[in-house]
Amino acid sequence: MRPPSSRRTVARLVQFVGLIDAVICVLAPRHHRFVLLADMVPTAGMLTARVATGVVGVLLLYLGAGLRRGKRRAWQLALVLSLVSIALHLVKGGPVPTVFAGVIVALLVAKRDEFTAGGDPGSRWRAAKACATFLGAGFVLGFAEIAVRVNRLDGRPGVLSWAAHAALGLIGVTGPVQFQYPLGALTVAVTTGAFGLLAFGLGGFLLLRPSTGRRATDAEARARLREMLDRHDDGDSLGYFALRADKQLVWAPSGRAAVAYRMVNGVGLASGDPIGLPSEWPRAIGKYLAECAEHGWTPAVLACGTAGGRAYQKAGLDVIELGDEAIVDVAGFALQGRSMRGVRQAVGRMRRSGYSCTVVRQRDLAPEALVEAVACADVLRDGKVERGFSMALSRLGDPADGDCLLVLCRDEHGALRGLLQFVPWGRRGLSLDLMRGDRTAPNGLTELMVVSAIEAAPDAGVDRISLNFAVLRSVFARAEELGAGPVTRLWCRILRSASRLWQIESLYRANAKYQPSWQPRFLCFPSARDLPRIAVAALSAESFLPGRSTHQELTAAPTLAEPVAAPTPTDPAARLARSTLAADPADPAGPEPGPARRRPAADAARPELAAGAALPGRGADPARPELAADPGGPESVAAPARRRPAAGAARPELAAGAARPESAAGLAGSESGAGHALRKPAADSARSKPGAGSAA
Repeated sequence: MRPPSSRRTVARLVQFVGLIDAVICVLAPRHHRFVLLADMVPTAGMLTARVATGVVGVLLLYLGAGLRRGKRRAWQLALVLSLVSIALHLVKGGPVPTVFAGVIVALLVAKRDEFTAGGDPGSRWRAAKACATFLGAGFVLGFAEIAVRVNRLDGRPGVLSWAAHAALGLIGVTGPVQFQYPLGALTVAVTTGAFGLLAFGLGGFLLLRPSTGRRATDAEARARLREMLDRHDDGDSLGYFALRADKQLVWAPSGRAAVAYRMVNGVGLASGDPIGLPSEWPRAIGKYLAECAEHGWTPAVLACGTAGGRAYQKAGLDVIELGDEAIVDVAGFALQGRSMRGVRQAVGRMRRSGYSCTVVRQRDLAPEALVEAVACADVLRDGKVERGFSMALSRLGDPADGDCLLVLCRDEHGALRGLLQFVPWGRRGLSLDLMRGDRTAPNGLTELMVVSAIEAAPDAGVDRISLNFAVLRSVFARAEELGAGPVTRLWCRILRSASRLWQIESLYRANAKYQPSWQPRFLCFPSARDLPRIAVAALSAESFLPGRSTHQELTAAPTLAEPVAAPTPTDPAARLARSTLAADPADPAGPEPGPARRRPAADAARPELAAGAALPGRGADPARPELAADPGGPESVAAPARRRPAAGAARPELAAGAARPESAAGLAGSESGAGHALRKPAADSARSKPGAGSAA
């Protein structure tokens, strides 16, 4: 929904006048005009007016963005600054800029009813406090600098003259005190002027801060949302993530549909499709857009599906494709066939090594096992921040999430080496949220856990499973087709270069090995000029930018009388690592054996990407000759065994595998879980589905 054309016009004209003021400030004054005004205005006054005009121009340029979003306080400040600009131009001489500023004043007054968006109620006091603090500090320092130079002053000015000089210096005006040396006068002027500029700049910034809106959704509204998810949310795999504690809800008037969003740096950031009855989506979207307009937020939607994208487009937002979500059809999944050879070999190797998986609903898991799972997830997380927003729940073990499905992978010693968490997707689906894997485990840990979940799905009443989100997958797919054009190939090369930082391509490859169907996901936004602001907000929400994170650790399971000790990195049975290595999903499976090698390290932002693609074609352990052949498919052939480097019981020389990247990496789980890439852009966030990194 674009701002009204009249409001955009006002904002642009205000910025144009601000640009003129800033340019005039640096241009040399006309000599004849300067001489003409010299008899009426002191030279110092004209010079001060020129500098102040530049400051006003810069502030008007800054206020243009707030005016475009309809902020009332931005309108008030723009009106005041335009009046100040008229006065300054009269002092320094400038009839044309004076006329421009006068037109802006008239236009702002005429369109005042279009600027109604409120600001943060507490920002006025914070702005006043910050302004008073810096003004006071500047005054004290300026006064002190004059005092220490009392023997270098012309004449004997009194203390009141000192105070007047320091106070006037805060607004850039030369005071009555005269110094014997120019350096002393310059020092006082710079000190007081810098503090004055900082005070007014910071005060204006705080005054224009957007409102945070309502507080997080209360328990009653969250209970209504759960009930609505049970009834209507078979369509969107991201629906369950609306239950995050940091998301707010705006409801359709009928109460049968809602939009979940979070305000981030002036952006009302929603994710996924609206929740509830599709016929009520337009009304819920209308309420969401109205709330954004009321507070002056920029509306944006991350990773919505096709149906949601159409609904948001009808409401006035632009839509672009962001990537594709990997959906596995449980009934059609099988490990047979050459295309599944890599996955089949990895799973078979892990099972013959003594690894096994338990697939269980959280409500059916014993309290001791749940405590162990939470402790393991915390130990295996890389870093302190739990990443994720659009495709991550960012909690584990909450009693309210009893329908979540957990996959617990243990080694031959019974030590927990990896886990997955799937959240409900309607009545017959699951959506990957959390993935953790021990990087010291043999290669294939992720494949084993994912395949175990798919194999157990029929008994759990599950028909489909949503895996990772692959950012801009269609670009790689089209570039591989016969006859791909030069633009497509160039775009593919650019993305491959970017994959060195965010593992965009590796995420696609890691998803593709499960032979999923691909469902597109979209980004909705008001206009192209809002995309940089939305990208920064998305990265902040996904915890990929410095700042306060909503969730620093996973929710702990219910406390036990005698809590189970968490596995530690020194445990010989399960040397749990705090990060994982991503597998190389692009590595082709082949019959030729080769020495075991460490997989390349995963993106630092997503080290949780644990288990990964199998490394068929690498030599089998001589201690396990049965691994030389692939019993799962007729095309496999026995390969001569080649000794791997010694690794101990846990075979730590092998990376845990391509774990689901939390948002823009391989099938590795993010810190808060594995999930769609959009869920966490190239980082260890929750579910490696669409993530901020991808949005960026």
